[in-house]
Amino acid sequence: MKYPIFIFLLLFSGQSFGQSTIDKIDLRILENMAAKRSEQQTKVMRTISDANNYVNAAIPAGVFVAGVIDQNKDMRQNAAYIASSTAITALLNFGLKKVFKRPRPFIVHVGFTAVYEPTSYSFPSGHTSASFSTATALSRAYPKWYVIAPSFLWAGTVGYSRMYLGVHNPSDVAAGAVLGMGTAFGMGFLRP
Repeated sequence: MKYPIFIFLLLFSGQSFGQSTIDKIDLRILENMAAKRSEQQTKVMRTISDANNYVNAAIPAGVFVAGVIDQNKDMRQNAAYIASSTAITALLNFGLKKVFKRPRPFIVHVGFTAVYEPTSYSFPSGHTSASFSTATALSRAYPKWYVIAPSFLWAGTVGYSRMYLGVHNPSDVAAGAVLGMGTAFGMGFLRP
Protein backbone atom coordinates (compact mmCIF):
# COMPACT_ATOMS: atom_id res chain seq x y z
CA MET A 1 0.00 0.00 0.00
CA LYS A 2 2.23 2.75 -1.30
CA TYR A 3 -0.23 5.65 -1.53
CA PRO A 4 -2.92 5.11 1.15
CA ILE A 5 -3.71 8.82 1.59
CA PHE A 6 -4.30 9.33 -2.15
CA ILE A 7 -6.56 6.27 -2.32
CA PHE A 8 -8.35 7.55 0.78
CA LEU A 9 -8.93 10.99 -0.76
CA LEU A 10 -10.05 9.52 -4.07
CA LEU A 11 -12.61 7.21 -2.45
CA PHE A 12 -14.08 9.71 -0.02
CA SER A 13 -13.71 13.15 -1.57
CA GLY A 14 -16.20 15.91 -2.26
CA GLN A 15 -19.91 16.07 -2.85
CA SER A 16 -19.87 14.11 -6.10
CA PHE A 17 -22.56 11.89 -7.57
CA GLY A 18 -21.19 9.00 -5.54
CA GLN A 19 -21.43 10.96 -2.31
CA SER A 20 -25.24 11.02 -2.33
CA THR A 21 -25.25 7.26 -2.88
CA ILE A 22 -22.82 6.82 0.02
CA ASP A 23 -25.03 9.08 2.19
CA LYS A 24 -28.10 6.96 1.41
CA ILE A 25 -26.29 3.73 2.27
CA ASP A 26 -24.85 5.30 5.43
CA LEU A 27 -28.27 6.46 6.60
CA ARG A 28 -29.89 3.07 5.92
CA ILE A 29 -27.23 1.32 8.00
CA LEU A 30 -27.45 3.87 10.83
CA GLU A 31 -31.24 3.72 10.97
CA ASN A 32 -31.11 -0.08 11.12
CA MET A 33 -28.62 0.06 13.98
CA ALA A 34 -30.60 2.74 15.84
CA ALA A 35 -33.80 0.68 15.60
CA LYS A 36 -32.06 -2.15 17.47
CA ARG A 37 -30.52 -0.07 20.27
CA SER A 38 -31.12 -1.19 23.84
CA GLU A 39 -30.30 0.60 27.05
CA GLN A 40 -27.76 -2.03 28.09
CA GLN A 41 -26.01 -2.13 24.69
CA THR A 42 -25.93 1.66 24.58
CA LYS A 43 -24.13 1.76 27.94
CA VAL A 44 -21.58 -0.79 26.72
CA MET A 45 -20.98 1.03 23.42
CA ARG A 46 -20.65 4.39 25.18
CA THR A 47 -18.13 2.89 27.63
CA ILE A 48 -16.09 1.40 24.78
CA SER A 49 -16.13 4.68 22.89
CA ASP A 50 -15.19 6.70 25.99
CA ALA A 51 -12.37 4.29 26.91
CA ASN A 52 -10.72 4.48 23.48
CA ASN A 53 -8.38 7.41 24.19
CA TYR A 54 -7.21 5.80 27.44
CA VAL A 55 -6.51 2.49 25.70
CA ASN A 56 -4.60 4.25 22.91
CA ALA A 57 -2.40 5.98 25.51
CA ALA A 58 -2.04 2.96 27.80
CA ILE A 59 -0.75 0.59 25.13
CA PRO A 60 2.45 2.46 24.19
CA ALA A 61 2.91 3.51 27.83
CA GLY A 62 2.70 -0.14 28.93
CA VAL A 63 5.11 -1.28 26.22
CA PHE A 64 7.52 1.51 27.23
CA VAL A 65 7.37 0.66 30.94
CA ALA A 66 7.90 -3.03 30.14
CA GLY A 67 10.90 -2.03 28.00
CA VAL A 68 12.38 0.03 30.84
CA ILE A 69 11.85 -2.73 33.40
CA ASP A 70 13.27 -5.36 31.07
CA GLN A 71 16.03 -3.00 29.85
CA ASN A 72 14.85 -3.81 26.32
CA LYS A 73 15.70 -1.11 23.79
CA ASP A 74 13.51 -2.72 21.08
CA MET A 75 10.44 -2.54 23.32
CA ARG A 76 11.08 1.13 24.03
CA GLN A 77 11.49 1.73 20.30
CA ASN A 78 8.24 -0.12 19.61
CA ALA A 79 6.51 2.07 22.20
CA ALA A 80 7.75 5.15 20.33
CA TYR A 81 6.52 3.66 17.04
CA ILE A 82 3.05 2.91 18.41
CA ALA A 83 2.69 6.31 20.10
CA SER A 84 3.99 8.18 17.04
CA SER A 85 1.65 6.33 14.69
CA THR A 86 -1.36 7.20 16.82
CA ALA A 87 -0.26 10.83 17.28
CA ILE A 88 0.36 11.37 13.55
CA THR A 89 -2.99 9.72 12.81
CA ALA A 90 -4.69 12.18 15.17
CA LEU A 91 -3.02 15.14 13.42
CA LEU A 92 -3.97 13.85 9.96
CA ASN A 93 -7.51 13.19 11.15
CA PHE A 94 -7.83 16.73 12.50
CA GLY A 95 -6.60 18.16 9.19
CA LEU A 96 -8.92 15.99 7.11
CA LYS A 97 -11.91 17.01 9.23
CA LYS A 98 -11.06 20.66 8.47
CA VAL A 99 -10.72 19.91 4.75
CA PHE A 100 -13.89 17.84 4.28
CA LYS A 101 -16.10 19.54 6.90
CA ARG A 102 -18.64 16.74 6.71
CA PRO A 103 -21.44 17.28 9.21
CA ARG A 104 -22.44 14.57 11.66
CA PRO A 105 -25.26 12.24 10.56
CA PHE A 106 -27.74 13.67 13.07
CA ILE A 107 -27.21 17.15 11.56
CA VAL A 108 -27.64 16.09 7.93
CA HIS A 109 -30.58 13.78 8.61
CA VAL A 110 -32.87 15.76 10.89
CA GLY A 111 -35.06 12.75 11.76
CA PHE A 112 -32.09 10.65 12.86
CA THR A 113 -31.33 10.62 16.59
CA ALA A 114 -27.86 10.03 17.99
CA VAL A 115 -27.18 8.87 21.54
CA TYR A 116 -25.24 12.09 22.09
CA GLU A 117 -24.18 14.95 19.82
CA PRO A 118 -20.48 15.81 19.40
CA THR A 119 -19.80 19.22 17.88
CA SER A 120 -16.80 18.45 15.65
CA TYR A 121 -16.95 17.33 12.03
CA SER A 122 -17.71 13.73 11.14
CA PHE A 123 -15.25 12.66 8.43
CA PRO A 124 -13.12 10.65 9.12
CA SER A 125 -13.84 9.06 12.50
CA GLY A 126 -11.09 10.06 14.92
CA HIS A 127 -11.86 7.30 17.42
CA THR A 128 -11.70 4.69 14.67
CA SER A 129 -8.55 6.04 13.04
CA ALA A 130 -6.73 6.16 16.39
CA SER A 131 -7.80 2.66 17.43
CA PHE A 132 -6.83 1.15 14.05
CA SER A 133 -3.50 2.99 14.09
CA THR A 134 -2.72 1.64 17.55
CA ALA A 135 -3.90 -1.88 16.63
CA THR A 136 -1.89 -1.92 13.40
CA ALA A 137 1.30 -0.56 14.97
CA LEU A 138 1.05 -2.94 17.93
CA SER A 139 0.40 -5.88 15.60
CA ARG A 140 3.34 -4.99 13.39
CA ALA A 141 5.60 -4.61 16.41
CA TYR A 142 4.44 -7.93 17.90
CA PRO A 143 3.07 -10.09 15.04
CA LYS A 144 1.58 -12.86 17.17
CA TRP A 145 -2.04 -14.02 16.88
CA TYR A 146 -2.66 -13.28 20.57
CA VAL A 147 -1.69 -9.63 19.96
CA ILE A 148 -3.27 -9.20 16.52
CA ALA A 149 -6.69 -10.74 17.28
CA PRO A 150 -7.54 -8.68 20.40
CA SER A 151 -6.04 -5.52 18.88
CA PHE A 152 -8.24 -5.61 15.82
CA LEU A 153 -11.24 -6.88 17.78
CA TRP A 154 -10.91 -3.77 19.96
CA ALA A 155 -10.42 -1.43 16.98
CA GLY A 156 -13.39 -2.93 15.13
CA THR A 157 -15.56 -2.64 18.23
CA VAL A 158 -14.60 1.02 18.62
CA GLY A 159 -15.60 1.68 15.01
CA TYR A 160 -18.88 -0.18 15.50
CA SER A 161 -19.59 1.81 18.68
CA ARG A 162 -19.27 5.09 16.79
CA MET A 163 -21.92 3.99 14.30
CA TYR A 164 -24.12 2.42 16.99
CA LEU A 165 -24.09 5.69 18.94
CA GLY A 166 -25.11 7.53 15.76
CA VAL A 167 -22.20 9.95 15.83
CA HIS A 168 -20.47 8.69 12.65
CA ASN A 169 -21.52 7.37 9.29
CA PRO A 170 -20.22 3.94 8.23
CA SER A 171 -18.15 5.68 5.54
CA ASP A 172 -16.55 7.88 8.25
CA VAL A 173 -15.61 4.74 10.15
CA ALA A 174 -14.26 2.96 7.05
CA ALA A 175 -12.16 6.00 6.16
CA GLY A 176 -10.90 6.22 9.74
CA ALA A 177 -9.81 2.58 9.64
CA VAL A 178 -7.97 3.10 6.35
CA LEU A 179 -6.31 6.27 7.67
CA GLY A 180 -5.21 4.61 10.92
CA MET A 181 -3.80 1.51 9.26
CA GLY A 182 -2.15 3.54 6.49
CA THR A 183 -0.46 5.84 8.98
CA ALA A 184 0.83 2.91 11.06
CA PHE A 185 2.32 1.34 7.92
CA GLY A 186 3.73 4.71 6.87
CA MET A 187 5.43 5.17 10.23
CA GLY A 188 6.96 1.70 10.04
CA PHE A 189 10.44 3.20 9.64
CA LEU A 190 10.38 3.81 13.41
CA ARG A 191 10.25 0.10 14.18
CA PRO A 192 13.47 -1.47 15.47
